[in-house]
Amino acid sequence: MATLKEIRIRISTVKSTRQITSAMKMVAAAKLRKSQEAILQIRPYANKLLEMIINISAGLDTTEENKYAQQRKPENILLILIASNRGLCGSFNSNVVRRAIQLTEEQYSEQYKKGKVNFFAIGKKTADFLKRKKFNITGTYHELFNELTFANITPVAESIMTQFVNKKFDRIELIYNQFKNPGVQILTTEQFLPIKAIQSKNSRLQYNFIFEPSKEYIVNELIPKSLKVQFFKALLDSFASEHGARMTAMHMATDNATKLLRQLQLDYNKARQAAITKEILEIVSGAEALKG
Repeated sequence: MATLKEIRIRISTVKSTRQITSAMKMVAAAKLRKSQEAILQIRPYANKLLEMIINISAGLDTTEENKYAQQRKPENILLILIASNRGLCGSFNSNVVRRAIQLTEEQYSEQYKKGKVNFFAIGKKTADFLKRKKFNITGTYHELFNELTFANITPVAESIMTQFVNKKFDRIELIYNQFKNPGVQILTTEQFLPIKAIQSKNSRLQYNFIFEPSKEYIVNELIPKSLKVQFFKALLDSFASEHGARMTAMHMATDNATKLLRQLQLDYNKARQAAITKEILEIVSGAEALKG
């Protein structure tokens, strides 16, 4: 059994740890409220906008009129991993990395063998893992989460879209955690480019749209803006999910520290009682010896 001094040191250490995890939980909860409001506000707009451009793209010539919907043979693949710059959020970061590896092995194994699967890491934790495993990293970006605004993400989204248009990549996928509630994050794989075509049983279904102000404006302005909004939504989803995961992880850590403190206090009381009993026995034995 550990000595009283050792148990006291452990109790002090666990109390300090519990204070830290409790404080981190409160900080994560405060950040979560703000990021949760942001994603819940943009999600209906982004989803409706995505539905609209998918419908519009179905009525355009994907080769000439809509360069973002060109369906090419997926030879060169870009996987964009959206995670966190920091840890202490459970399996939040590792789940994204595992999904990327799973996607590479199952869906893009041939391209990976040819060295044509590239990774773009948004979040320091995923970038560190990819570097350790020596994956092909085409870019990293960690500063976005410092000030997550539409204006700040626009250059990154435009760069990715340009690489698709210039045929550097034939397919671009987003891998991130979608926010459901503070305790639940849904690991999501989403095709960013090309824009997915509508799947219909009626292959002769025709789409006749009246474009206002013009078809050119829709193609040149609305579709690129919609893609940037989808990219921004994925980042907001991941950002809110990160704080939810960290709050949950810190809540569990605080509870575990509390349980450990109870057990340590019980061990301390037992050890103290044993020490007192031992001292009493020694005194009694000494008194008996003096009588003899």
